[in-house]
Amino acid sequence: MVRLVQAVVIALVALIGATFSQAQDVRSPILTIDSDRLYSDSAFGQRVVREIEAQTSALAEDNRRIEAELEAEEQALTDQRADMEPDAFRALADAFDARVEVIRRDREARSRSIAALLEENRDRFLASAAPVLEKIMRDAGAAVILEQRSVFVSANAIDITDLAISRMDAVLGDGTEQQ
Repeated sequence: MVRLVQAVVIALVALIGATFSQAQDVRSPILTIDSDRLYSDSAFGQRVVREIEAQTSALAEDNRRIEAELEAEEQALTDQRADMEPDAFRALADAFDARVEVIRRDREARSRSIAALLEENRDRFLASAAPVLEKIMRDAGAAVILEQRSVFVSANAIDITDLAISRMDAVLGDGTEQQ
C-alpha cells in the first residue's frame, strides 16, 4: 500500500512538473490570451474591483440618504402648501427643484468619475502588461498574441493567460506601490 501511495505521489509530482514546464516553455508562432481574465484574475485587477465596489457602495448609500432627506423635504413642502400663497409656494418649489437637479448632476458626475477610474486603471494595467506579454512572446518564439475570444478553435497549449497573470502579479503586484 505504501508503494502505491509513493508511486501516485511521484506520478503527480512528475505531472505537475511537466505541466509547469510546459506552461513556461510554450513554443508556438501564435499565442492566445484572454485579456479580460488577465485583468480580472490579476492581483491588480482584483484590488481595483474591490476599491470600485467600495466606492460604488458608498455612493449608493449616500444616494439613499440624500433621497430620504429630499423625500422628507418634499413632503414638508407639500404639507405647507395649503397654508401658503401660490407665488410663495411656487418660489419654494422651484428652489427645491433646482437643488434636486444640482444634486442629481453631482451624483451622476461622481458615478462617471468612478467608471472613469475603473477604465484608467484597466488602461494602466494593460500598458504595464505590454512588456510582459512581449517577453512571453519572444520566449515562445511567437509572432503574435491573439485575443482568445477572436479565435474560433485553438489548442489550450498556446493559451498564455495563466502565465501572463503570474508574471503580471510578479511585476506589478496589486499596483498599490505604483500609485
